[in-house]
Amino acid sequence: MTDHDTVGDGLAVYLYGVARGLDPAALDGAAGVGGAPVRTVVRTGPAGTLTALVSTVRLDQYGEAALRENLEDLAWLEETARAHHDVVDRAAHAAPTAPVRIATIYRDDARVAQVLDEQGDRFALALDRVAGRAEWGVKAYAHREALEPAQAPEPAPVSEPAASEPRSGAGGAGTAYLRRRQDERRRRADAGRKVSEQAAAIHDGLAELAVAARHHPPQDPKLSGRDGVQILNAAYLLEDGDAEAFAQAARAAGERWPGIEVEVTGPWPPYSFIDTTDPAPETEGAGRAAEGAVR
Repeated sequence: MTDHDTVGDGLAVYLYGVARGLDPAALDGAAGVGGAPVRTVVRTGPAGTLTALVSTVRLDQYGEAALRENLEDLAWLEETARAHHDVVDRAAHAAPTAPVRIATIYRDDARVAQVLDEQGDRFALALDRVAGRAEWGVKAYAHREALEPAQAPEPAPVSEPAASEPRSGAGGAGTAYLRRRQDERRRRADAGRKVSEQAAAIHDGLAELAVAARHHPPQDPKLSGRDGVQILNAAYLLEDGDAEAFAQAARAAGERWPGIEVEVTGPWPPYSFIDTTDPAPETEGAGRAAEGAVR
């Protein structure tokens, strides 16, 4: 696996991430996006030996115009995200690895080497932060039992007025209907607040066990394929030895409230805890939306 100084016309370089102290043999036989072989660009400097994980891609698939179109294709997006993740995950099992955003493209290997030289200190700080740690994801879903409003109390029976008593008039039925509607909306709002409070409690409890935590937007249901409303989508950076206790705490949180389901995934490379916008690519595409296709 050797460095390449240039790529041909119509081609570019796809960057997966940067590792420190990586044995290139760990990537032997690795295939990246589009099935392209993964190679390395290695630079040694004050920050140590940094290894960029790269492969060659076609600009008709990964150029700026092509990416705008391809990123609307969920099947393409998921396939690219999984290939990206597989490369980063393989490296992360062998050495501290800082992933970059999906679809980060450079014109050639010389430009990648320049990025390593210019931003070596920044990569070193990021790698220091994640060394010996991994990312774990937690998603919580509220099902019907949790989302349904509390049952309204049965109205007290109303006796018919005596013949000598005045009746309330035609507006009485309409007023009662509006009050029922208002009560229903109020109870639904109360149920929504309760679920939000439960999600916050789950997150706060898990964050206490982590080195760092990050909230993500709710995942697209097309990607999650799950029933229920996603009320929590968060990532937690854990020391390698803390994963079991964390998973137990997450499971216990899911059993605490009826209708709340908690899903734990990991370990992942630390996508959420690296500032992946730093490398200033010529073309930057999918970002966290694509990462969600895998995590």
